[in-house]
Amino acid sequence: MRIAIVGPTHPYKGGGAAHTTELAHRLRAAGHDVVIESWKAQYPSFLYPGQQTVDTPDGAPFPNVRRVLDWRRPDGWIRCGRRLASADLVILTVLSPVQVPPYLGILYGLRRRTRVVALCHNVLPHERKPYDAPLMKALLRRVDGVLVHSEPQAALARGLGPAPVTTAEMAPHLPVKAIRRGEVAEVADRLLFFGLVRPYKGLDLLIRALPEGVSLRVAGEFWGGLEETRALVAGLGLTDRVELRPGYVADVDVPGLFADVDALVLPYRSGTASQQVWFGHEHGVPVIASRVGTLGDHVTDGVDGLLVEPGSVESLRAALTAFYRPGEPERLRAGVKAVDPDPYWATYLKALVAD
Repeated sequence: MRIAIVGPTHPYKGGGAAHTTELAHRLRAAGHDVVIESWKAQYPSFLYPGQQTVDTPDGAPFPNVRRVLDWRRPDGWIRCGRRLASADLVILTVLSPVQVPPYLGILYGLRRRTRVVALCHNVLPHERKPYDAPLMKALLRRVDGVLVHSEPQAALARGLGPAPVTTAEMAPHLPVKAIRRGEVAEVADRLLFFGLVRPYKGLDLLIRALPEGVSLRVAGEFWGGLEETRALVAGLGLTDRVELRPGYVADVDVPGLFADVDALVLPYRSGTASQQVWFGHEHGVPVIASRVGTLGDHVTDGVDGLLVEPGSVESLRAALTAFYRPGEPERLRAGVKAVDPDPYWATYLKALVAD
């Protein structure tokens, strides 16, 4: 098939770009003719307060990419749709409802001359705006199919448009340079919070739940709230135990973050599909996570990590205290196994390209 994926790839960064890139590689390896239609300018800066692009790619870049789409140029959206009219399948990667206007322009240019699937990482955002649902309705009423990563997301999509909805678990798109940690003689008494920092991810809960004698490393971009986090740390008297490393972490620097920590902690208040548990396990550490989204599916409670109820400082503190019982960090680390991505991708591609 001739397949066009409209979505971010290098020099854009983050999970969405990594997924788009790996999807393109996998489709090409399966024998399809694939192009990524990417962005010269994806969002206005006020909608994406973090660093949007990077110089060094995370993983292998896809070789067939056109970077001409610009959120400021509706004429370019329509031209893109006309250009893609000869494809057998167009995949619109939906990371945010603010992408909908360009996608409507592409659909206008296509004039229904090819099959279009909306690949929704989140049907609606974690922190919603009044315009989110109307925009997604406008998109999902105009596509031929929708792919989502969980049944709750499928229910949301079905409520917004008539297109058939397919559910497939998000396949692993993990860093190729992950280095699994070997056996460590002593427990480090240090936990890790890693990734984009947004309110729904519950960093404030983790800081409040931190047990006595345990330190915390926080590494990742802050979408606001950095000064509030610093104030919370200072107010709780944890300045000497909470290390803040705000800013994007390049792929090459990630193994060092995991080299001297006992566990990755994911105290999310809410969630959909996430790679983070697999990410921690790929680096050889157990994961302590909330029972939300796919986090609860990827942790085997008491084997390779611990699960807690979301939104509760008390539940999280109890889990962290239990984790540090004598011998427990070592036992849970021994239960960690790396994920095999190939079976996940075989199922995912089958769901995506099915008529």
